[in-house]
This record gives sequence, structure tokens and C-alpha cells, in this order.
Amino acid sequence: MQNIRNIAVIAHVDHGKTTLVDGLLQQSGTFEAHKEMAERVMDSNDIEKERGITILSKNTAIRYNEYKINIIDTPGHADFGGEVERVLKMVDGVLLLVDAQEGVMPQTKFVLKKAIELGLRPIVVVNKIDKPAAEPERVVDEVFDLLVALEADETQLDFPVLYAAARDGYAKWNMEDENKDLTPLFEAILEYVPAPEGSAENTLQTQVFTLDYDNYVGRIGIARIFNGRLKSGEQVMLAKANGEQKKGRVTKLIGFIGLERIEIDEAEAGDIVAIAGFNEIDVGDTVTDPTNPQPLDPLHIEEPTLSVVFSVNDGPFAGREGKFVTANKLKERLEKEMETNIAMRLEQLGEGSFKVSGRGELQISILAENMRREGYEFLISRPEVVIKEENGVRLEPYEHLVIDVPEEHSGAVIEKLGRRKAEMTSMNPMPDGTTRIEFEIPARGLIGFRTQFLTDTKGEGVMNHSFLAYRPFVGNVEHRTNGALISMENGKALGYALFNLQDRGVLFIKPQTEVYVGMIIGEHARPNDLEVNPIKGKKLSNVRSSGADDAIVLVPPREMNLERAMEWIEEDELVEVTPENIRIRKRYLDPHVRKRMEKQKKA
Repeated sequence: MQNIRNIAVIAHVDHGKTTLVDGLLQQSGTFEAHKEMAERVMDSNDIEKERGITILSKNTAIRYNEYKINIIDTPGHADFGGEVERVLKMVDGVLLLVDAQEGVMPQTKFVLKKAIELGLRPIVVVNKIDKPAAEPERVVDEVFDLLVALEADETQLDFPVLYAAARDGYAKWNMEDENKDLTPLFEAILEYVPAPEGSAENTLQTQVFTLDYDNYVGRIGIARIFNGRLKSGEQVMLAKANGEQKKGRVTKLIGFIGLERIEIDEAEAGDIVAIAGFNEIDVGDTVTDPTNPQPLDPLHIEEPTLSVVFSVNDGPFAGREGKFVTANKLKERLEKEMETNIAMRLEQLGEGSFKVSGRGELQISILAENMRREGYEFLISRPEVVIKEENGVRLEPYEHLVIDVPEEHSGAVIEKLGRRKAEMTSMNPMPDGTTRIEFEIPARGLIGFRTQFLTDTKGEGVMNHSFLAYRPFVGNVEHRTNGALISMENGKALGYALFNLQDRGVLFIKPQTEVYVGMIIGEHARPNDLEVNPIKGKKLSNVRSSGADDAIVLVPPREMNLERAMEWIEEDELVEVTPENIRIRKRYLDPHVRKRMEKQKKA
């Protein structure tokens, strides 16, 4: 029997989870000394590297003395909460990382709540103690208060605390201790994380908690063995969550060590492995003994709260920039995503349009960004919340919103959120001069709020939110108050025309950008939509006048990335996504059709 410890690293976004795992990998001797290691080595996806956030939970294993420690690095963003919840069922302890300056944040509460419900005892690591405004004592008190609020039991309240700077690779038991290495953290894991329960002699019980895909072997289930032994090539029973049972063979058994995946012949109770051989394998399924099947309880997967419609691009520029533009290609790619991303749902609405539901705007925009980079071209509609009906009452998702703003901007933010049906629950001054305000708000009220929030706080505000509950529908929520500037011509935008349009509102395009009828080129300064001509050139005459040829000075356009565009659009608008450009357009390009549709809607 190996000495195994299974642990998950949980924290709010950007509190240093992935950096800490890097340190543990390096200092455990899992990497040879001569191997070069990239920074934040666990963030494997390009978008994760660019944004510095973890999107997919990933596991690694390190050897330390006689022990094998399986570590799972979890996402800190609420949109990926479903991922965290499942992972916690597979481990026996958690490392809770908290930033020594920021303290307890909404996602910290979200993930910690799940861990407490499952009876896990946290090892608290106060990270980034080298920050000038760090207050480790206050942060430990905050964690204790949070645990009390989450109704933790006495063992959980008696949590060990370490102080660390993951980037510099040290952890210590007391602030006065010398900054050496991460040995105290390794010791804490071995001492406070219980050994896995279950025995290699019992009937086989293995539960899948996340999925992977390989072009050669198909679907791979990453699973924890709770009881028994699992051998490569043996006959097993796959017990599905819906009660269905299928016999099959384990064609490949893969073990983890460092960042490597190694084929192994056998694994036993307590270990985390990857299994290939079943095309229907899904999260929550149990791999068990075919002669004496003993399925485990299926895992609860969080419901999606937001949906958007992906559809085939039917604009004038369709097929110019993308490699994959047909409905079949779009459908295949979305179905492939559903194979590994179980927090999302897909349904076909009609010819060439697909409704994708997920946990939040970030999750959906990351899928769209990945597809765009792979050469797909498509249209996306405005995000809508998923409405449920129970006993004849319409329910909508609510979010717990926490914002940190400089004191002078708090009034403007509270006023804007009030219009979006938010209720303030608390307001506390922070030591760094900002104010932390907490709200409960319908998820609809957050769509499109981020851009306005950053403008109101001059880019200094920080907002975070996590799913709260489904509550009765509250009626209309205020949306975008400004109309759109719509192109009435096809062609290339000219500096002269844009210069004259600047007074009308904020532009999204530069000179020489190709435009078409019905494309949105900016935000109008007033509430109504306005049709404009961005390709109108200057009439040249042979009469000179003083001052007529003054240099044209253009204000830089507002950069519209995918997330911003999705937040900005209204119901009758779409985002056109291609590998090279992101354009915003009206759903109906023809102005006559648009007017007719508006009349029908009012009628």
C-alpha cells in the first residue's frame, strides 16, 4: 500500500494557487534539477497563461520522502464553481490560500463553503506576506469568522496556519521565522491531511470527477479509486449516474507524476488515475466490479444560469476570414466541447443556431475565444439568464456581488446598482483606503455592468460575484441607456467621415475599417439608434479657403473585445466573431426590415 495524500488547492482568483503548486513541484524534487520549468506550469491553456487565471482543474502528483501527494489545482473564478465542487469530493484535505492584503473574497467563501459541507479540514496558507500592505493577523481572523459563519465544527475551526510567499518559494509557521523553503508546508500536508479511507482488499469502487479527450483513445475519465484495485486490461462495470450499467475493459490506465502521465499496470485505493476504454464515460460515473457492482452516489452538478445562441454567420463578410463557417462544423465543435465540459448544455434551436448554456459570461466567452482561435466564424447573441418555473412561480438566478471601490466613487456605483435591482447587504471600510460593499443582485443586472463599473471607478474598482440562489423574478432591470451608431453604407471608413461623427458618440472603428449596412460602428450619445455614413469623403473643389485643410484629429476608438461586445449588445444585436475581427451588428441588417420588426414588437 502506498502512502498517499490527496489535497486540493482552493482560493480566490489571483491569490497564488498555481504559483504555490509550481513551488511544491520544484522543491519536492519531482523535476530533475537540470529541467527548465515554465512559470505557472499548471496553466496549460493559452488563455489561462494570458489572463493569469486557472480555468480547468488540473491534477499533478509529487513524491516527498516516502509519500505520494496528489494535488489538484482548482479554478478560483465563480463561473467554474461546478469544477471545484466535484474536485473536493475526491480529496481528503484542502489548502486554503488567502492573500495577506486582500483577505477573504467572495470566491474564497464559495469554495470554502463546499469544503466545510464535505467535512474537510482546511490548512490555511496566508500567501503574499511580502506585500507592503499585508496584514496576516487580520486575514487569519477573517478566515476564522468565515468558518464560524459557515457553521464549521470544532476540528475545522482548529485549523493550522502557515505564512508564505509562494513566488519566492518559502512558507513558515510563524512570522518571525526565517524565510527558507516550503518544507513546513510539506510537513503540514503530511500531518494534517488524513490518509485516504478505503482498502485495496474491498470491492472496486472508482468515481470519475473530470474528463479529458485524446484523439487516439477517445474519452478519458480522471477518477479516484475509493476501494479495491484497478488493473489495466481488466473487465469492469461502468455504472452510469442514471442507473444504467455497461460492461467494458480498461484499455489504458494512466498514473500522474509531476506533469507527466505514465501508463501503469495497476493502482489501488486512495490513488487518482486516468481511465480509457469507455466512450460513454461521464462525470459522476462509477467503475466497479462486474461480479459484485457497488456504484457510488452520483455527483451533483451545478445548473447553468446563463445562455447565449451561437449561429452561422450570415453577414456580407461571411466566409472571408474563417476556416470553419458551416452549421455542421459549428455543431461538431460545440458537441466536442460538451464531451469534456460538463457544466455546459447544448440544444439545437433551428437550422444553424445552437443554444449554449453555462455558468457565466466568462465561461461562455472563453469557449467562443477558443473557437475563434481555432478558425471558426459565427454569430453570438446577447447573454440571457436561465429562468426556472417552480409551482407556477418564475425564478431567476441571483448573485452575491462584492465590490472594492475608492471611497469617492462608492455613491455612483451604489446608485447604478440600485437601478439594476441590487440590494446592499453590507459596507465596510478597508485598510487600503477603499470601501468593500456587498450586494445581492439578479444575474440579469450584472450583464453589461462591468464596463460601466470600470468607467465609473476610473479603472480602480474590483468586482467579484458568485452564484447565490434562485429567487422569484423581479421584473425589468435597466440595460444599456445609449443607442447605437449604425452604418448606412458598404465600404471603407474614412478619417474625414469619422472626424465628423465623433460628436455623435463613442466610435468602435478606425479609418480604413471595412463596414457594411447594418454594422454598428459606435455608441450614440443619446438613447436612440442613429444611422450614419462613415465612408463619406471630403468634396474637393479648386477653391482654397484658409483653415479648410486643418489636420483631422481622431479620438482613439473604444476597443471592443469579445467579452465587452457580449456585455454591450441588446436583444436586437449580434456579435460577429471571426479569427481576425470582432464586429457588432444589428440582427436585421436591412433598415426597412428593422423598422417593420420594431413595429411588430410594439404591437
